[in-house]
Amino acid sequence: MAEQIPLVNYLELGEDPHLTASECTACGARFFDRRNACASCGRTEFTKVAISNKGEVRAFTIVAFAAPGVPVPYVAALVDCEGTSVRANLINVEPDPDHVTLGMPVRLATQVIGTDDNGTEAVGFGFEPMGG
Repeated sequence: MAEQIPLVNYLELGEDPHLTASECTACGARFFDRRNACASCGRTEFTKVAISNKGEVRAFTIVAFAAPGVPVPYVAALVDCEGTSVRANLINVEPDPDHVTLGMPVRLATQVIGTDDNGTEAVGFGFEPMGG
C-alpha cells in the first residue's frame, strides 16, 4: 500500500479515520487547526478531542463556478457532527437538490486527492450520505 498523508493536520488516518479539534479547556469551544487563543473566551489552553464521524447537513450550496481546474458542480456543506460544525464538501452524491437535503444524515469519508512523484498519496475528507 502506498504511503498516505492527510491533506490537513486535523484529519487522522488509519483504520478509523476521524477529525480532531482543539477544545478550549475553559469554555469548550472547538476549533480546527492551530490556535494561540480561544476566539470565544480568550483563554490559551486546549485539549485535542475526536469529532464524531456521523453528522447532519445543516446548510449547503451547489457550487457551479469555481477556480480553473476545479471540477463543478460540487456540494459545499456545513455539517453538524454531534455539536461540532464542520465545513466540507459532500462526496459520493449527485450535486443537485433532488439528492441533497437539509437534515440529511452523513458520515465522514476519505479520498485520495493526489499522488506525488514518489507515490505518496494525499488524502482529503468529505462527507457522504449514510444511505438506507
